[in-house]
Amino acid sequence: MVLFSKEGLRSRIDLLDVTSMRIGDNDVNSHRRRYGMSKKVIIEPSGGVEGVEGALSTPPLHLPGLLTFEAAARHLNFARAAAEIGVTPTAVSRTIKNVEAQLNVRLFNRTTRSVSLTEAGASLNAALAPALALIRNALSQALLATDQPTGMLRVSSSYVAYHILIEPHIGSFLEQFPLINVEISLDNQLSDIVGAGFDIGIRMGRKLQNDMISVQLGAVQKRIVVAAPDYFRERSEPTTIVELLKHNCIRQRYSVGGRLYDWKFEERGQKVHIDVQGRFMFDDMRSVMEAAIQGQGIAFILENFAKQELAGGLLRQILKQHWALDDAFHLYYPHREHMPGKLRAFVDFMRTANQTTPS
Repeated sequence: MVLFSKEGLRSRIDLLDVTSMRIGDNDVNSHRRRYGMSKKVIIEPSGGVEGVEGALSTPPLHLPGLLTFEAAARHLNFARAAAEIGVTPTAVSRTIKNVEAQLNVRLFNRTTRSVSLTEAGASLNAALAPALALIRNALSQALLATDQPTGMLRVSSSYVAYHILIEPHIGSFLEQFPLINVEISLDNQLSDIVGAGFDIGIRMGRKLQNDMISVQLGAVQKRIVVAAPDYFRERSEPTTIVELLKHNCIRQRYSVGGRLYDWKFEERGQKVHIDVQGRFMFDDMRSVMEAAIQGQGIAFILENFAKQELAGGLLRQILKQHWALDDAFHLYYPHREHMPGKLRAFVDFMRTANQTTPS
């Protein structure tokens, strides 16, 4: 069976204005609306294979369908392909069925437990994958050549990182790059940014997935002990870290079900761990600080996060001679041969705005 022929196919791409094209849109019209394409992108036959009598004509195929097929063939899992593309597994399955119907050939063997390529599917993928890689590379090069970075930048960040490092500068960033739109998702979990469709993430530390690039954003963070003035109306203020054991301390978990953050201090060149106790426990530093402001106990939080509350008198630092150095926040994003202009603009701008030293 002849599926494609070098002479028998011509690519007709009427307009390829795809500033942030994501693969796998199962509906070409929604694809066109999402990415501003004024016309469909299709691959169609030119009327047979020249010089081959009775050669089969190839039906028109939309590029998004081929991109969806390539993702499914690479993962051999419709759910993972859907997560990469940003659609539902049902949409991927429907798109694959449409492509198979147009070609009149089965491309995948499907069971309830596994997905595998048929011989025809393997042959198509072997020829298609390099061609799509060339298309993506050409688009990346074209975007890098533009004077102004453009497109939607999707950012995953913890609230604390956003409040300290991004929020003070995001207005200036949008003003400097008027063609970039920014979507920010605030989540304390270490997100799979590729699977969730994000361009970049911001978290504390360097514990990242494989194939991720990490760059430091801002300085190493300092933790201090704080409380509301009202908390000490009927209590004596601790003068040593050991006296924290007599107080209601607001504790924090790293994540839902994760371990508790240790209250560790430097004292006379040694690290001292205080196993504090308290009636309140959160997995978010914002909630820890709010509880402290309400006089519910003593908190151990990032100094930069509580700057406004300290300056306004809502909180005050206690045990000033005792503090701890935490890690720095880091930007992380997938390794790519050609970094999108919108991502490069964001990384460079935020590192400069936060006076980041090389990590």
